[in-house]
Amino acid sequence: MTTLTGTTTLVRFFLRRERIALICWILGGTFLYYSQAVGVDIAYPTQADLDRVAASMAGNAAMVAMAGPPRVLDTIGGQVAFQSAAFGMIVAGLMSMFLIGRHTRSNEETGRDELIRSGVVGRHAAFTAAAVLTVLANLLYGAAIALSLISYGLPTAGSIALGVGATCAGLVFMAIALLAAQLTESTRAVYGITGAAIAVSYVLRAVGDVGNGVLSWLSPLGWGQAMRPYDGETWWPVLLSLAVAVAVTAAARQVLDHRDFGAGVLPPRPGPARAGSAMHSAFGLAWRLQRGSLIGWSIGMLLAGLAFGSIGDDVGDLLGDVDLGDLLGQEMGSLVDAFYAMSAGLLALIGSGYTISAGLRPRAEEAAGHIEPLLSTSLPRLRWLAGHTVIMLAGSAVVLALGGLGMGLMYGMITGDMSELLPLLGASVTYLPAVWVLGGITVALFGFLPSATSGAWIALGFCFVVLMFGATLKFPSWLMSISPFDNIPLVPAAAFAPAPVLITTLVALALCVAGAYGFRRRDVVTN
Repeated sequence: MTTLTGTTTLVRFFLRRERIALICWILGGTFLYYSQAVGVDIAYPTQADLDRVAASMAGNAAMVAMAGPPRVLDTIGGQVAFQSAAFGMIVAGLMSMFLIGRHTRSNEETGRDELIRSGVVGRHAAFTAAAVLTVLANLLYGAAIALSLISYGLPTAGSIALGVGATCAGLVFMAIALLAAQLTESTRAVYGITGAAIAVSYVLRAVGDVGNGVLSWLSPLGWGQAMRPYDGETWWPVLLSLAVAVAVTAAARQVLDHRDFGAGVLPPRPGPARAGSAMHSAFGLAWRLQRGSLIGWSIGMLLAGLAFGSIGDDVGDLLGDVDLGDLLGQEMGSLVDAFYAMSAGLLALIGSGYTISAGLRPRAEEAAGHIEPLLSTSLPRLRWLAGHTVIMLAGSAVVLALGGLGMGLMYGMITGDMSELLPLLGASVTYLPAVWVLGGITVALFGFLPSATSGAWIALGFCFVVLMFGATLKFPSWLMSISPFDNIPLVPAAAFAPAPVLITTLVALALCVAGAYGFRRRDVVTN
């Protein structure tokens, strides 16, 4: 038997397990690019509009740091590359990270890999199958991006360059995740190392693009943007990405050959002999498990708020003749207020990612078999769930508040008007009940349909489509009203209305209570 025996079978098996998730990743990432092309075409219908916005964006260092080098911004293709490339490559990196973590370290950590290896399966089969699956996913992702933009009428070479750039970034972060899976003993550590690599890549690219560009060459995201889509494409950076991906993957395979099954090269840090007093409660345990995620999301939301606020009051130059009132389906005040009302909604949608991930943590603990020993003690199951739910709800408030604070602070620094700090902070926090509803949906699914808990992400996708495109696509009012975000007043462009906020809060709490009731009555499910 060779070390690759069973690889083909495992590839088919992994593909079957990930078929729905892959469709969501690929379609979601492709929509990021395609929607930008449509949006830019609508927002800037004439060349004069494109020239004006190009001059405004190229001179905004904050926007360059957020998006990338400002090349050919007076074209639709250049705008798509500027606004989408960095974030599309991050999507590829996250997709690769989760695929590798799920099919390498997670299987090993939970014992599934040991069962697989008990059959006619080679030592390198799972490693290779996970890599093959991820390569296929990134190739499909890049192809979907290119074909979607070509179908819209953008130049073929530039569209292919954007797709290839996303694929190459995904392959580099795949290799980093493979190496991290050999170095550590937990799936969370794999995600932490790979996520940190993605974040460092983004920061290096941002600093490099604002400066002399040297640091951008240390970032896989910078390599993708160095292909210069729609600006006389340069193809050799592909070789740099592939060389790094192959070298790191080869190093990961070498490490696999020199470590014990179930172990990592880096030993886990030994914990204290006795737990602290905070660990004696369900709340303390939930906080210990979720504090890293909350800190990471808080920093990310603060930076996102700073990015939105960096636009200041130059909204007119960026949006041209776009009527945000028509876009959002409501009467608005000034264009600046309308823009920041929409920005607050976008920040809330982004922050909902934390809420859902925090709400999914109880299911992850249950599936890993961690809660059965806890529930065999005097700890009631409702108290255990309440600890995670409180962290989810309170953490959501912190995340949204920091997003609004960042937006208000940067807006005040850019415009010299700090009087808008509290209104913009309040605009972000106003969406908290809507975010809590998504958390309540997650808890309710956990209580009644634990295997479908991750379906809460579908609810978030629905809310995004309704908020951003519902009015434009003329969705029926009953369908739009299903989204909790549609019922929240668009502060500061509209007056605050307490009734819908209160009703939405009660719906969120009712969903949490329903989820607790369902969890109390069902059996613990570990698969």
